[in-house]
Amino acid sequence: MGHPFRLSFRAVADSGRLLAVVLAVALLAGCTARVSSRSSLRGTYRPYKVKGVTYYPLQSAKGFHEEGLASWYGPGFHGCKTSSGEIYDQYKPTCAHKLLPMHTMVRVTNLRNGRSVVLRVNDRGPFVSGRIVDLSLYGAKTLGVYARGTAPVRLEVVGNVPGARPDGELPGPFFVQVGAFVQRENATRLLPHLVAGGYRDSRIVDRMIDGTLYWRVLAGTFPSLASAEAARARLDRIYHGAFVIAQ
Repeated sequence: MGHPFRLSFRAVADSGRLLAVVLAVALLAGCTARVSSRSSLRGTYRPYKVKGVTYYPLQSAKGFHEEGLASWYGPGFHGCKTSSGEIYDQYKPTCAHKLLPMHTMVRVTNLRNGRSVVLRVNDRGPFVSGRIVDLSLYGAKTLGVYARGTAPVRLEVVGNVPGARPDGELPGPFFVQVGAFVQRENATRLLPHLVAGGYRDSRIVDRMIDGTLYWRVLAGTFPSLASAEAARARLDRIYHGAFVIAQ
C-alpha cells in the first residue's frame, strides 16, 4: 500500500533540487487529501460522509467485535493529522476504524498466523469495500500483514483510554510475545530461557484462536512502550517474529 511512495522518494534522492521541490508539493497535496476525508471531523461522534456514504460513529464500543479484512497505511500519511486531531505516526500502535469511538483499544488478531496486537483507534477508515480496519505500519509489521498488504483478522474491543495523551503514548504494562504453541510442553521449555536471560516476570498464557488453543510465551513486564520495543528488538534476534502486546 505504501510502496509506490517509497520508490518515488528513493528516486528523488538522486535527482536535482527542482524535483525535490515537486515531491514536497506532491506530498503536501496528498496529506491535504487525506485530511479532508478523514481529519476534518476532529474525532467527534457526528455522522460523516465519505465517497457518498454516510457513517454513524458508535456512542459506545462495549461488546463490539467483528471479523473481516485488514489493510494498512503508512508513508504517504505519516505526519498528517488524523481524525482525532493528533499527528499520525506510522510507527505507533494505532489504527483507523469507521465507527468505533476515538481512543478505543482493540485487539486485532491475524487469522492466518495467530498473531495479535492491541491498537488504539485514532483515525477514520478504511473506506475500501470489505475492509474493517486500517493498521499503522507498526500494526502491519507486528501482525505480519506488511508484505501481503491485507489479511483476514478478528477485531475485539478491550477497553479505552480516557483522556489519552495527544502523542498517543499508552499505559502499561507491556509484554513481548516470543512464541505461540499448540503444545504446552514447548511453551514450558521456552519459559526458563527467558527467565535466565533476565526477563523475570515472563509467563505463559493460553488463548483460543479460531478454535485452536495456543500457549503463548510472554517476556516482560515493561512499564512503557519504548522499553518494550527495545526488548522486542533484542529478543527478535533470537525469536524471530517477536512482537509487543499491551495488557
